[in-house]
Formats: sequence, structure tokens, C-alpha cells
Amino acid sequence: MSQPILKNDVFLRALAREATDYTPVWLMRQAGRYLPEYNATRARAGSFLGLAKNPDYATEVTLQPLDRYPLDAAILFSDILTVPDAMGLGLDFAAGEGPRFARPLRTEADVAALAVPDMAELDYVFAAVAQIRRELHGRVPLIGFSGSPWTLACYMVEGAGSSDYRTVKSMMYSRPDLMHRILSINAEAVAAYLNAQIEAGAQAAMIFDSWGGVLADGLFQQFSLDYTRQVVKKLVRHHDGRQVPVIVFTKGGGLWLEDIAACGCDAVGLDWTVNLGKARAAVGGRVALQGNLDPMALFGGPDAIRAEVVRTLDSYGPGPGHVFNLGHGISQFTPPEAVEVLVQTVHEHSRAQRRQA
Repeated sequence: MSQPILKNDVFLRALAREATDYTPVWLMRQAGRYLPEYNATRARAGSFLGLAKNPDYATEVTLQPLDRYPLDAAILFSDILTVPDAMGLGLDFAAGEGPRFARPLRTEADVAALAVPDMAELDYVFAAVAQIRRELHGRVPLIGFSGSPWTLACYMVEGAGSSDYRTVKSMMYSRPDLMHRILSINAEAVAAYLNAQIEAGAQAAMIFDSWGGVLADGLFQQFSLDYTRQVVKKLVRHHDGRQVPVIVFTKGGGLWLEDIAACGCDAVGLDWTVNLGKARAAVGGRVALQGNLDPMALFGGPDAIRAEVVRTLDSYGPGPGHVFNLGHGISQFTPPEAVEVLVQTVHEHSRAQRRQA
């Protein structure tokens, strides 16, 4: 069945570094707990996993921010830990504690038993992608995503989030062979997972290397970026008659901007610690850039939000290749009206930039 004509392709054109009338904007975690309508749907679903694993609910919450704000892209509502969950590690979300795995990878036998999951275990994700595409009716593009091989490995070895990554780094330093095996399997799994999302209808793919920034220089390249590069190399880059751009976001990765830009991706996501103008000069138009407002700026009130949005846009400057976003996921405590100010200011100021250029 043919897909509806895409009515707003500004996001995809910006990733291709083509001229656009304004800077497109979407937000990491734009479907989430800061929206009362999301909380109402989650209550009906009964749990986070009940929400994420039900295509009807996942579609509903994916579309909620688009019904409220004139955003330029939708992102699949899911979780980065779906892949290790399908590997049989026993994912659970305890109230107030975040994700936990019942069977983390701690021993040589654990790692030896690890395997790329059957993608049929993740059919609920691909069903959600297809349903969201249908219900978008071509309004905006849909982004699919996955965690990076390294970020997934952190959760798989630690068994939960961590403040010091002692368990996973201990394995990395003492048994790099085990870590490389985990990462190799993860890279194969992530590539298959993203390709299945693209086949189901995702029009762009994003790799979240949320914990790449905890690694030392040199080790980041060896244990994170090399495996992200393997994923990117295996991705389908043309589907439904269009290019499928790939965005790589490494939180804390500003030090390695040029290395990340050379991994084969179309765009690099930046956290709020990076100067956009300097980043643009460093990559020299080889990739698009995405970012990078501090999510906490949304607590400063309308005038502060407008000022910070303008500062961010002016830092990048006029011209193609920029997608506006936050420098990390939106906080659950963000006032919904703050996002309205952000989106309106991005669209208005970026149009004015182009008129003045």
C-alpha cells in the first residue's frame, strides 16, 4: 500500500543539508511525562511496558505532542532497552527506580550465551511504526531509533542505570574480549532492529549513544564509536523512494565531534555543552547538526526561553544543515506551555534569519 505524500519534509531536507524556509524542530522525549495527556494514557496502559508494548497506546502517545505543537518530526514512542529485553535479560520498570534487568551479564557463561534476538520478538515495535505512519497521514516524518551498542551494553552489564559504571568498566578493562563480544552482538542486533523499523515505515533513524561520554578518549573510539560505525554501515539508506538519514547522538561527546561526523552518519546530535557555531565550522558541512538547547532553559520563563532559542539559532547562523532540538531529553517537570514558546520562537526567528541573510 502506497504511503501518503509527505506534507512537511523540512526535517528531512535539513538533514540532507538542503535549503529550508525555516529551521525544523523536534524534541528528544517529546512524548512523555511532562504532558498530562501522556500520563492519562500511561495510567490506562497500567505500566510503562504496557504502554510501550501496545501499538495502539504507542501510536496514541507518539501523536500527542504533534496535536499540541507544530513540531516538524514525530519519533516512535518506545524504549532503548527493547533489544536487550528481547535477548531474554528480563526487563522491568520498578516505580521510581527506572529500568532493571533480572539477568544482567556478569560472567563468561552469561556472555557466551548471548545472541542476536529473533526480530519477531520485537514485532510490537514494528507494528507501532507502521500504525504511526498510517495515522500521521504524511503530516511529518517519523523517526525510528535504538540505543547504541555501548549504551545497551552498559545497561546489560550493570543491570540498571549507574552513577560510576564500575561493573561495565571493570569488565571492559579486565576482560575486553567479553566486552567486545557483547558489543559485536549488540551491533548486529541494533542494525537488524533499525532496518526492520525502516522497512515498517520509519523515515529517519537515530542512534542514542547516551553513555558514550563516560568513556576515556581512545576507549570511546574503540568500545563505542567503532560499533556505532558498524551499525551505520549496515543500515538501509534508501526506502520508499527517499533517502533515510541517520543521526548519531553521543551525550558528552563534544570532544569527539569530528570522529563521530566521520562514522558515516548524516547528522550529529549535540548536547548543550557544545558551541554550535564552532561545531559547524569543525564539520565543514560534511554532516548536519542537531541540537542543542539546555533542557533546563525551559524552566526559565518565556523571555529566557526566547533568548536562549535565539542565541542557539544565532550560534549556528543562517544556512542549511541544522535541526533544532534539546541537548538531551526533555524533563518530566517541564511546563507544557514552555514547549509552545520554544517551538514558536524557533520557527519565527529562523524565518527572520533567512530573510536577513
